[in-house]
Amino acid sequence: MPLCRSVFVVDDDASMRTSLTRLLRGHGFDATLFESAGALLEHDKFHTAICIVLDIGLGGKSGIDVRRSLTEQGVTAPVIYITGNDSPANRAAALGSGCLAYLTKPSTAESLIGSIERAGIS
Repeated sequence: MPLCRSVFVVDDDASMRTSLTRLLRGHGFDATLFESAGALLEHDKFHTAICIVLDIGLGGKSGIDVRRSLTEQGVTAPVIYITGNDSPANRAAALGSGCLAYLTKPSTAESLIGSIERAGIS
C-alpha cells in the first residue's frame, strides 16, 4: 500500500504517538501527528486523511468535543476513538458521535489496523 494518504493521530501522550507511528508505518500507512486538540483543529489539510485516530482524553478537552467541532467545520474523515478511560458514558457518547470504531487502551494492533483499513475503503 503506497504512502499516499495519512492517518491523523491525536494523543497528548508522546509515547503513544510514537508507538502508533511505528505501527502505522509498519503497515504501510503514513502518520500525521498532533499532540493536542488545538493542533488538530488548526490543521487545514483534512482531505489527506484516511481517518483520524482520536484519544478521548486530551488534557482539558474531550476527543468527543473535538469530533463535534470537526463535524461543524465540515470535516468528514472517519474517526476511530482510543481511550484509556473506558466507561459506559464515554462509550455511549463516542458511538453517538458517529465514530467508525471505539477502542480501549491497550488495544490490539489488529483491531486498530482493521479499523483503519475499513476507513480507507469507505
